[in-house]
Amino acid sequence: MTAVTDPVAAAERGQTRIADRVVAKIAAQAAKEAVGERPKDASVPRATVTVHRDTARVRVSLDLAYPCDIGRQCGAVRRRVTERVGTLAGMQVPEVAVQVERLHPSGAGTAPEGSIR
Repeated sequence: MTAVTDPVAAAERGQTRIADRVVAKIAAQAAKEAVGERPKDASVPRATVTVHRDTARVRVSLDLAYPCDIGRQCGAVRRRVTERVGTLAGMQVPEVAVQVERLHPSGAGTAPEGSIR
């Protein structure tokens, strides 16, 4: 093994840049994990991000089963996205906007498809 005689300081070696689409995939997967089981006809959560240096602003669009505590579900998504993007991408996430696209009836007591309550 050869010893390095002229080590380069960390600041001079450069930096790693994580592509926005990678951060978006991490955020979408984190949202999926936070929501848990989805109705059969629900779409997969989607995320868009804006990255500036080591900060990511995230927008997540998803469907939820209903009835549910929508505020609690959105809060869980925000927490999970913030934690996973921070851990996996090393970025701060000061903003996670959650947009609920559709609510899907689930469980007993739901009307058959095509009927009006």
